[in-house]
Amino acid sequence: MNKKVSTLAFLMTILIASCGPTAKTRQTSMSKHPNIIYVLADDLGYGDVAALNKDSKIATPGLDRLAAEGMLFTDAHSPSAVCTPTRYSIVTGRYNWRSTLKKGVLSGDSPALIDPERKTVATILKDAGYHTAYIGKWHLGWNWGKGADGSIDFSLPVRNNPNQNGFEYAYGFSGSLDMPPYVYVENGKSTAIPKNYTENKDYQAMWRKGLTAPDFVHEEVLPNFFNRAFDYIRKQANGEKPFFLYLPLPSPHTPILPSKEWQGKSGLNPYADFVMMTDAYIQKLEAVIKEAGIEENTLIIFTSDNGCSPRANFKELEAKGHFPSGPFRGTKADIFEGGHRVPFIAKWPRVIKPGSRCDQTICLVDFMATCAEITKTKMPDNAGEDSYSMLPLFNSPNQSGYQRTTTIHHSINGSFAIRKGAWKLILCRDSGGWSDPVPAKSKLLNLPPVQLYNLAQDPGEQHNVYADHPEIVASLKAALIKQIKDGRSTPGALQANDGGAYWPELNWMN
Repeated sequence: MNKKVSTLAFLMTILIASCGPTAKTRQTSMSKHPNIIYVLADDLGYGDVAALNKDSKIATPGLDRLAAEGMLFTDAHSPSAVCTPTRYSIVTGRYNWRSTLKKGVLSGDSPALIDPERKTVATILKDAGYHTAYIGKWHLGWNWGKGADGSIDFSLPVRNNPNQNGFEYAYGFSGSLDMPPYVYVENGKSTAIPKNYTENKDYQAMWRKGLTAPDFVHEEVLPNFFNRAFDYIRKQANGEKPFFLYLPLPSPHTPILPSKEWQGKSGLNPYADFVMMTDAYIQKLEAVIKEAGIEENTLIIFTSDNGCSPRANFKELEAKGHFPSGPFRGTKADIFEGGHRVPFIAKWPRVIKPGSRCDQTICLVDFMATCAEITKTKMPDNAGEDSYSMLPLFNSPNQSGYQRTTTIHHSINGSFAIRKGAWKLILCRDSGGWSDPVPAKSKLLNLPPVQLYNLAQDPGEQHNVYADHPEIVASLKAALIKQIKDGRSTPGALQANDGGAYWPELNWMN
């Protein structure tokens, strides 16, 4: 009998070993914090996702399925209508205009925007026991090594890179895919030294002339990032720590470069093809997560840094019945809804009910507080000053535990708007961006100095009712000024804004 027991135990040992990692080492324990994967598309419009726009002419089966398996947010907003500011807010939990960047975006050789002493979502999660990684488009600046003549020396270490912002692994490029230098940096070191210049002058596939490393091929950047992300997920799935992967994509931003496999697939134009290619990689991402055995306790968030860019060729798309901003006015860069209302999907099988929908107003700046609540981390007063946890919404989309009551929007030229309930007050007479009426010409049109819209009745922002509701204008203006001056919009000790507390050049502040 003892011999039979010993033989059985031996066979069981062999069987367990042959099955790979045990439950003890794999990320299958429901007691662990969730793995968190944050996928940030670049310039994807609200109307480009079929789950959000029934009239969309672009097929997005990957995102549609993600929404069916998770929660679809219909009133989600980027804090800014352009790239760099939104990324700052996602990583820091702080409105972008509180930084030294009051308008516009950074370039590929700009110094680091985030103070290395500032807490980020990565430092919060790292301190909570996560392995943290960034793979993709950074666009928040870092400090390139410089030679004696002041030019970049790519053989020198890069300082104030994402590793200093809490990411244990960091791989990507500095600006946008159309901004030189075109060089991958991995954990503070260039992966290759650029020697040649490249340029593409095609309107949609355009990238600016600049130094390009031999391992940097524009057409292969999107697949490269996803493949590295897949490898990272597979590796971390067998680790003992939960992981956080920040995956900011270069698509469908310019240069619009769908691979040969996807060229012409949409029947619309190259932008739509690129969207479909991106969507296909989201399907692959989900498959990798499922195959790794970590789906149940992995939080996936998919969103976009702002609205769709005019580089998508709106006229061409609209002629074929597709509207990248959906029913909303404006495009990327604008203070109008088309500039900052974005797709947002969250999937977390352990917590989020499949096929659920949330119509509450949320902002991408809320990510940091959400991670803090998930990990039961208390943030200091000088961190996440504008971030509210979305965890109550994940538990129930109609739950009152979500504390955000107002949301501040910002355009490319630094124009402000504030939203409360259905009311949206815009503190400029124009788009604040690229759509008509453009700022340079708005004064000639004798337009009112502010705009007030009731989005429940007028989602297209066509009827400015500021003159009919002076009390609402005054109330929202006072709320905006208070939040600017306080250095925060969440409860806590007052904070200082970088580069000065006020914007006196804007007449509405007087």
